[in-house]
Amino acid sequence: MSGEDQSNGIKVTSMNKHNGSFAFRFSLFANRVSSFVFCISSFVFLFSSTVYGQQDALFTQYMYTKLQFNPAYAGSRDALAVDLLTRFQWVGVDGAPRTICLTVHTPLRNPHIGLGMYLYRDELGPSVDYNVMATFAYRILFPASTLSFGISAGIKYYDIDWNALHPLDPGDPLLVNDVTNRVVPDVDFGIYFAHRRYYAGVSARHLLQNQLVVSSTTPDDDVSFTRLLRNFYGIAGGTVPLADRFLFLPSILIKYVINAPLQADINARFLFWDILTLGAGYRTDNALGLLVGVEIGKGFSIGYSYDIWFNILRSHNSGSHEIRISYETDLFKRTRMLTPRYF
Repeated sequence: MSGEDQSNGIKVTSMNKHNGSFAFRFSLFANRVSSFVFCISSFVFLFSSTVYGQQDALFTQYMYTKLQFNPAYAGSRDALAVDLLTRFQWVGVDGAPRTICLTVHTPLRNPHIGLGMYLYRDELGPSVDYNVMATFAYRILFPASTLSFGISAGIKYYDIDWNALHPLDPGDPLLVNDVTNRVVPDVDFGIYFAHRRYYAGVSARHLLQNQLVVSSTTPDDDVSFTRLLRNFYGIAGGTVPLADRFLFLPSILIKYVINAPLQADINARFLFWDILTLGAGYRTDNALGLLVGVEIGKGFSIGYSYDIWFNILRSHNSGSHEIRISYETDLFKRTRMLTPRYF
């Protein structure tokens, strides 16, 4: 028996070869969320189904962590760039996402080569997603722009605490038998173009679409339970001078996963005196983000964003928060700089 539902990323596939019912759900938001939201969360592990749940970490300050979704960005700052970003989503909701992401990248002495790495930990209810990736980018340099091609390779581990679930049928053989969380290889690819005044890029993540969790009802019978789906991204942005040392920085990030709605983040930021950044953004799943950033000197900057949701969750949480710490330094004292302070 099989079926389908969708949200935005992880494909979960299960089969019951004895035509029995395979149904379970967990009370992810039971204490603080209305019964409607509880029903929505239970679909993450819906009976006899294929479900698309949130897969990649989602950030309001995505413009500072481009490497996380586009490996071609490696080296694009023309300096060693380190960005640490942590997100607390839907504060006040039990089991809500908690994400931390670290990206590090730099060009080499050969300016055509960019290297980097990123890692993140994304927690959602009883599941925790770990990703560690190394990145290589080849950069074609033009007088006023750069075209880069990049690839990331690494590992992904998706851990589920099965004891936190509450199955309707505790004796279901797909739950009581051999259920294994696995470490799998992961590969991303991207293209990124940067001019002094604008940039654009496209990328694809999880190209291998590996299985992460497998349930076996018999020693020789493996049943796919959780599978990665490819995530496709498009990003664009630029700088528009409005006055002396006053810039407008628009940007957009578009994400697509098969069988899920197209998602877009549209942002408008303003940079004052190369020190203070103020901005706002809109996400197509009915969320408004407000952000602020400050250059504090010696290569360090900090940022904060707050998301306000306009959907059913609004009355059950106090918003989403992100905190960012960034550091940059020019390792090779190079003179070629393509507006590194902006993108």
